Amino acid sequence: MTIAAIAFGCMFGGALLGAFLRRFLPGHHLSSDSRDVVKLGAGLIATQAALVLGLLVSSAKGSFDTMNAGITQAGARVILLDRVLSRYGPETKPSREELRRTITSAVEHIWPKAIARPGGMNAVEAATGAEDVGDQLRELSPQTESQRLLKAQALQLAGDLSQLRWLLIEQAHGSLPTVFLVVLVFWFATLFATFGLLTSPNATVMVVMLVCALSVAGGVLLILEMNNPLNGLIKVSGAPLENALDHLGR
Repeated sequence: MTIAAIAFGCMFGGALLGAFLRRFLPGHHLSSDSRDVVKLGAGLIATQAALVLGLLVSSAKGSFDTMNAGITQAGARVILLDRVLSRYGPETKPSREELRRTITSAVEHIWPKAIARPGGMNAVEAATGAEDVGDQLRELSPQTESQRLLKAQALQLAGDLSQLRWLLIEQAHGSLPTVFLVVLVFWFATLFATFGLLTSPNATVMVVMLVCALSVAGGVLLILEMNNPLNGLIKVSGAPLENALDHLGR
């Protein structure tokens, strides 16, 4: 929100600066020929800014979709692991209970029910529940061929869950390069300053520029939010893991 607000201030401030500088420009600087050249330059900047903005939105949406797919895969693997442990026998009851506690903790920290309580990844990174489940599974002593196969399958699923967990944690810490944002905001601020230079300021023009600046700042906000899909206003759904919790222990 802070970055989006700064972007909005730069763009609308550019429009106000352009309108202010217009008063001091000599008349021949605002001739039709000069205006045509300025419009061509503004068109070039607008094209560049639109392309970069579109690419950033697409990239952020890709990160959001990847995280969403990872959460869905994790939910499916958790259910399958619990089913495999259930078929193994009563010896896996501690492992199943540890698995439930791990998933419950992850859901509570990433998607807290209390609005005032922020979700965070630090507690998820510090949690060792997935590794503990794997350690408990390695200590099992299968007595039959069926149990040996189930143990191997459970270890594979536990390893996949651990790998997927760290992959999602790394993706959650992905950040947008600062240079991209700085250059993008600079382009749009220059574009709005050009608008202010070319147009006589009045209430309608100022309102239109205000709405346009808010729209572009909203685009920047969407990029930043989707690029960090486990925090902020726009978060991936926790429904797959919550659904997995409903199936655990059955």
